[in-house]
Amino acid sequence: MEKLNLSTDCKRQSVKGTPRLQHRKIGYNTRKRLSRGHNFMQVLIVDDSKIALISLKALLTENGYEVLTASHGKEGLEVLEQHPSCRAIISDWEMPEMNGIEFCRAVRGQDRTGYIYFLLLTSHNQADETVQGLSAGADDFITKPYNPAEVLARLRAGERILSLETRDVAIFALAKLAESRDNDTGAHLERVQYYCRALSQWMAAQEKFHGIIDNEYIGLMFQTSPLHDIGKVGIPDAILLKPGRLDPAEFDVMKSHTTIAAHTLDAALQKFPGVAFLKMAKDIAESHHEKIDGTGYPYGLKGEEIPLCGRILAVADVYDALVSKRVYKAALTHEATQAIIEEGCGKHFDPDVVAAFFAVADKFLDIRQRFTDGDA
Repeated sequence: MEKLNLSTDCKRQSVKGTPRLQHRKIGYNTRKRLSRGHNFMQVLIVDDSKIALISLKALLTENGYEVLTASHGKEGLEVLEQHPSCRAIISDWEMPEMNGIEFCRAVRGQDRTGYIYFLLLTSHNQADETVQGLSAGADDFITKPYNPAEVLARLRAGERILSLETRDVAIFALAKLAESRDNDTGAHLERVQYYCRALSQWMAAQEKFHGIIDNEYIGLMFQTSPLHDIGKVGIPDAILLKPGRLDPAEFDVMKSHTTIAAHTLDAALQKFPGVAFLKMAKDIAESHHEKIDGTGYPYGLKGEEIPLCGRILAVADVYDALVSKRVYKAALTHEATQAIIEEGCGKHFDPDVVAAFFAVADKFLDIRQRFTDGDA
């Protein structure tokens, strides 16, 4: 199949035996797939060339995709805001207003639940430019002049990668199953996810955490934070569901939920070594009740002995517990909770995470309102 030059694509559509006929053939195969119930994702094309937009839109529409378009990155962000179900982007590199690299960084910095597969359409093929694109968050590249079959193949590859989000669904479902034993926690898991994301995003912008907290780290925090209390599946109902405060012996049993989770997730790591989300899930579940001054549990770790993800989770978890109503306590106000977290700075909580908390306190309020239980 010949490669198409974007500048002449529309003219070639009318030439006998050119990609238009090939598009029709692909479209026929698509119709067969649609008849079997295959659902295609929504794709955003961003390019300042009208010819390129028309050409790519025709190709993707013919093959069953729902296509959105924008002429530059800023407009692309507006389209994404209006269409949160969009799952893939094909963006030109060179554009006015906001180029493809800037647009990709902006997309990756958004507070989104689902992942967006990002393809850069470019004539850039130098190694350093490839690194620049990948560092901005691009998943793959399509080189001009593009081959229609290659475009479709790369989108299919994106669909396969996006299907991995079923893993995230499974993780969250498992966490909710464990939490369902205690119907007093409401939307706790959802709130903690977004609290952790807000904290991590702010910290990622600080020089101290460059090279430590990046987009991948933030994504892992969001995915695995719901598993922080998964070990409670091993706590007897008489203790887990007790309508009041626990006595010292009962509290010792409750504290074991950290090690129960760690042992379970470690067994998974032994079978699947090197899986990053399992490692972070274990660290979070095991360490989120440790305290900076060494008075926490289960091991009495101090300072940076505590994994960073556990230190971040600790602030998110305690904040949500304090502002939420329970059978044994009333909900505290946001202001009262801020005072408690400030008092615990350097004792219970990592000062860097506390600084992040105060920097994004307004986001915590918004998240609390979005996922309210009606109990605060």
